[in-house]
Parts: sequence; structure tokens; C-alpha cells
Amino acid sequence: MIIHSAKNLGRLILPSAIVIAAGAVNLGMKSANAAAPTATDIRIGSHADKTRFVIDISEDVKFKVFTLSDPYRVVIDLPEMGWRLPGNVMSRKTGVIDKFRYGLFRAGLSRVVLDVKKPVKIKAAFVLPPAEGKRYRLVLDLAPTSLAQYLAALRPPTSSSRQRRESDTTPEASTGILPPGRKPEKTAIRKHVIVIDPGHGGIDPGSTSGRVFEKHITLATARAIKAHLEAQGKYTVRLTRKKDSFVRLRRRIAIARAHQAELFISLHADAIRNKRIRGLSVYTLSEKASDREAAELAEKENKADLIAGMDLSTESKEVTNILIDLAQRETMNESARFAVDLVKHIRKVSKTLSNAHRFAGFAVLKAPDVPSILIEMGFLSNRADEQALRSKKYRANLARAIGNAVDGYFSRNEQVQR
Repeated sequence: MIIHSAKNLGRLILPSAIVIAAGAVNLGMKSANAAAPTATDIRIGSHADKTRFVIDISEDVKFKVFTLSDPYRVVIDLPEMGWRLPGNVMSRKTGVIDKFRYGLFRAGLSRVVLDVKKPVKIKAAFVLPPAEGKRYRLVLDLAPTSLAQYLAALRPPTSSSRQRRESDTTPEASTGILPPGRKPEKTAIRKHVIVIDPGHGGIDPGSTSGRVFEKHITLATARAIKAHLEAQGKYTVRLTRKKDSFVRLRRRIAIARAHQAELFISLHADAIRNKRIRGLSVYTLSEKASDREAAELAEKENKADLIAGMDLSTESKEVTNILIDLAQRETMNESARFAVDLVKHIRKVSKTLSNAHRFAGFAVLKAPDVPSILIEMGFLSNRADEQALRSKKYRANLARAIGNAVDGYFSRNEQVQR
């Protein structure tokens, strides 16, 4: 891991300095009155012996750089940043860099993730001070290396760098699993609790049309649904994220369970090669996807933690198996019943796929005791779907349709309980 700033006027930090600096810097959050640094451009250059990655920044910053494997990634952690980059910045790639992404990882911490084509070593990392009209520049030099050397330089797995609130440290908060024999505590809240999950966010932008990111569409729609449901006075609605921030998939489940949600709705908007295909679909949990397209989509969405530069190599298969095993049949049936009714309401305001209710193994649908659905609101790769999803009026109509389905779901359940 490399940590540095411009205080040393661009002096190179080589691998020998990694261990010495590793524990010395706390990125932390700036005071509320201080403006966050802003990144204004990203440039990539290919040289004979290295690939240079440069971020133009408004001020000096401290940063950390480390590598991850399977797949090969280089991660740059920065203080919380503003991003004012050119529109074509995501298309820039050369040398060993295949693609990259950036965004807010958590409060106080922004992250840049570089997907690299082969094992690399961090040849140098430093910040240059302003000169000749240029801003501060964070410079990262990457050079090809052997697989053995790459693996030897990997950051050892650690959880000490993950900042958690006290409420996040309980077993159920971190895994979404209650201890054996323990049931969720009953609350005095009479309103039905619904958790809306805006897919992606922060460092994980999701799909894009080239004009808008999925993460922005899902958040805008989630806010519209929340406003509509709460206006009825019958529901308490929580969002898994309230801004453009990254939330791990398992954390999204934990949020729903922590709020004792009675319904979980995850929002997405995919993009595919066939730009003629359009329409909304609703997914519920199945260990066997209903078709190949659903299986591929679930696999892509479940990789969100990987995309964000998380080291998942320490996660045991047992944890995943427990989540799957705990997906009780009754919860899955409740989810499916809601999905069928939801499709009927949505078809009144939106185009849907012919087989609109589908099944897939999305990670966010695996809460053991919360009926859960995932709505693919359309395809950003289709111009008509994209224009609809960018329309505030359309999102409001979609929110009303979802609200009608939610009303029917809880009314039916109340009648059964009587």
C-alpha cells in the first residue's frame, strides 16, 4: 500500500516505503465548513515501460494505493471528492488499463478502481504541486510484472480499515443473519415498513446509455416512490442509500432487516447489446434463473462488490450458503405473489417484457424473512426506455402503479390475518 501527498514536491514513493507509511495516515473527513477537493480531469498515457494514470485535483490530498486480485485491480482511496470530469473521460484507456470507475465509496472516502489487463506493480505514486498553470496532479505509474510478484505485493486482508458505526457491528447488521432462536423485535410502529433499494451508487455506476448512469435513475425513482408512499400516511419508507454512495449488497439486505421491513423493492435499469429491446420486468428469487438472460443479469449485478474494489476473497462460502438456505419458501411465495400483482398494475402505465415476471439469483433478494422483488425498470440501451426513465412524470406514474400494488399486497395480507 502506498500513502502520500504533495508535501514532498513530487518525490517518488517506491515499494520499499509501503510498510513504513501504511498506518501513518488517517484520511478522515474534512470539517463541515471546508470545501471538498475536486477532480477535474483524468488522463492516461502509455509509455515504453509503464502506463501513467493522472488525476487533476483542486488541492493537495493524501491517498492510498493498493492492488487486488481475481480480477486484477489497482485501487486508489482518496478523501471525499467532488467529480467534475469531462463527458468522455470513461472512454479513456490505454496501456495496461482496461477500464476504470470512480465515486463515493462511503462517507469521507472516495475510490478509484482500475481494472488492469495483466499483473502490474505500482512503480511510483505521488502528487505534483501546481506548476505552469496546472493544478495538483495525482500520478500513478504502473508497470507489468510477474504473477508471483503481483500476488506477493497484494494488500493482506484486513477489516480494521473499514469504518463502522456501533450499530453496524452486531452479527445481524454485518451479515443480515439473526442469532439462532432470536426473532426480530416487535416495534410499536403501526405503519407498514418498506425498504426501497436504489441499485448501484458511488464507485459502482451500473449501466449507462452514454448520457445517464443507472445509479442516478434508480435513486431518482426511489425518491419518487418514497414520496408517493409516505404521502398516503400508511407507510414508513427507508432507502438503502440517500445519495450517490456505494452500499455493499449484503449491507442492503442488513438494512432491510434492521428496519424490520415488510417489503423490499430493489430498483435497476439494465443495458444490453440489442438496442431494440425495451420494457420493464420484475424478478423474484430463484436458485435457478428462468432463462439465460436472467442468469447473466443476476451474475453481473452480484459482482457489484467486486467492481467497487472490495476484497471478497476472505468471505466464506458458508455465509453465502446460509443466506440461500434461509430463503424460506413462504417468503419466496409472498415475493412471487406481490410480483404478479405488481406487473398487472405497471402494465397500465408502462411497457413490459412479454414474460415480465422472472426468476433469478440476485443477492439482494436473499433476505430470509423479507418478501423481496427486483424491478428492472427498462433498458438504458433503448432510447425510448431511457427517455421515459429520465422523465419526472413517468417516474411519478411508475411510483403510483407500485403504490397501488403495495396497497393491494398489504390489504390482502390483513384480510388473511383476520
